[in-house]
Amino acid sequence: MARTALVTGGTRGIGAAISQALKAEGYNVAATYAGNDEAAAAFAEQTSIKTYKWDVANYEASQAGIAQVEADLGVIDIVVANAGITRDAPFHRMTPEQWHQVIDTNLTGVFNTVHPIWPGMRERKFGRVIVISSINGQKGQFAQVNYAATKAGDLGIVKSLAQEGARAGITANAICPGYIATEMVMAVPEKVREGIISNIPTGRLGEPEEIARCVVFLASEDSGFINGSTISANGGQFFV
Repeated sequence: MARTALVTGGTRGIGAAISQALKAEGYNVAATYAGNDEAAAAFAEQTSIKTYKWDVANYEASQAGIAQVEADLGVIDIVVANAGITRDAPFHRMTPEQWHQVIDTNLTGVFNTVHPIWPGMRERKFGRVIVISSINGQKGQFAQVNYAATKAGDLGIVKSLAQEGARAGITANAICPGYIATEMVMAVPEKVREGIISNIPTGRLGEPEEIARCVVFLASEDSGFINGSTISANGGQFFV
């Protein structure tokens, strides 16, 4: 029987590539989204992947959404916590609202996504938790104190969950993408994009599918001895 994978923020960008890659490997996939109904409907029509709408920053909404996914597709064995937002501003101009919005989605959202599923993973003695962090959680970034803090915090979550879940057959790992050719990155002015690429040793942006392939491996049975690790998929731009 096929395992079920939940991908938050799974209908666009990196998340969409992850959802499709997992489906291609035979998983039952549920892709969540927060607000873009049109994009989610188009994604569902193109891929036949079931989509679900909820705000990962809300614990009760996450609980209810997860219960619906499990009712529709079966118990969730793979969680890909990918949903994230940015509210960039230099620190002296950053508002408490900008801080809390990013913290609530990118950091608390990981708790809200994994926590309701964790007991079932422990009972079944199997689970894969994969958190999509960021190069900026490793090195920091100008005007992203809020975002960098959440993505660094995500790494702490993974390292702690890895220790708690290991004896129960659960692994928790993170992927830190560098600059990926998503809609958001491709929308920046060409000169800015060229400046970004000039700092990447491979001389190009990453592709969403390259991150998705990392997820597929970490979700598999073959990755059982990899736990608490971080894959830096950034074209050699930053080393830990």
